[in-house]
Amino acid sequence: MERRPVVIVGSGPAGTSSALYLCARDRTLAADALILEKARHPRPKVCAGGLIPHTLECLRDLGIDLTVPSVSVRRGRVCVPGGTVDYEDGELCRVIRRDAFDHSLVTACRARGVEVREGEKVRVLRREAGGICIETDHAEYHARVVIGADGSGSAVRRQLLDDAGSPIARAIMCDVPVADVQWDGWEARRYDFSFADVRHGLRGYSWIFPCLIDGRPHVNIGVYSAHAAGSGALLSAVLQRQLRVLGAPAVPVKSFPIRCYGQGRVTAPNVLLVGDAAGVEALMGEGISYAFDYGRWAATATADALATGRLDFAGAERELRASWMGKKLRRLDLGARLFYGKHWRLWFALARASRTAQHIGVRWYNGVDGWDRRSGWVALGAWLRGRAAGSAPRPPLAGAP
Repeated sequence: MERRPVVIVGSGPAGTSSALYLCARDRTLAADALILEKARHPRPKVCAGGLIPHTLECLRDLGIDLTVPSVSVRRGRVCVPGGTVDYEDGELCRVIRRDAFDHSLVTACRARGVEVREGEKVRVLRREAGGICIETDHAEYHARVVIGADGSGSAVRRQLLDDAGSPIARAIMCDVPVADVQWDGWEARRYDFSFADVRHGLRGYSWIFPCLIDGRPHVNIGVYSAHAAGSGALLSAVLQRQLRVLGAPAVPVKSFPIRCYGQGRVTAPNVLLVGDAAGVEALMGEGISYAFDYGRWAATATADALATGRLDFAGAERELRASWMGKKLRRLDLGARLFYGKHWRLWFALARASRTAQHIGVRWYNGVDGWDRRSGWVALGAWLRGRAAGSAPRPPLAGAP
């Protein structure tokens, strides 16, 4: 049996960022850590691939350049019940392909001395004296700390923690060459979101992203529901209608679950969950930026626990929930319940009516200028000052969808 102080299960952004932040915290400890990955990079990953500004800030914090092909999005068009809002405020996100992006993070881990073993699927995890035993296809390991970064269907969560308390969302998507659709967003460097189907029972939205696949311009089209149960038929109907509107040909459609942050624990003795295994935000289902934030938290908690010998992680759980990240996740869960609940008309009307609210909301969501670390009272004060100064003109509206 091979013994390691830290074993990270999964090599997506949550697993690799945990290792990279551990490198920044304790290079010697990171050199003894191990990442286990069931696939081989570059491996396919179903995801829209939007990197919001906060994610790009995390990459800079880690000293990692974004070298993979990407599309810079500088405009947004949002269709809501009652109208359409056009928005522009610097770079809103960069759209990447996850196979290339995740591979680049694995490469960065190896360059900093972290060992990554690919093609090694974790089969069994069980507690034993002093830590966790991990059985894979090829070997057996003993870890003092296991970081579960193995996605929404996390084996670490299932086998070592209570699986209750985390709602499951669902998304479906497809990719179409831009030459095969009638959409002007690619040239405009724009992404489109539509919440119009909330009125038809969809607890979510549809999206259109510009992207590059093998150097060729494509359109990524998808639909998200914050509640997976019973949503399949509606998701499919919305996506197929979207494809017809765009004049797109028949293409393969991919479906994937998304675990949202809830009331369930994300720690247990000797165990931390990060990324989709722990839960992402419910309003939009965005998880890449939180993967990095979870990674920073996990690296700090792991290094501190191994230094003190206190491996129950009860304090780390409390710190996460009390942190700005925990508060943001809970506020976005509240946002999902408001905008996708029975009073959706009111909340969409308020969001549509105020340019200042839109400006604050986008910057808060994207983590621009530290907005996501400010209190709700600060945001309310900024909104009131904007209203008083007359600096919040009503956004341009198109006809109701």
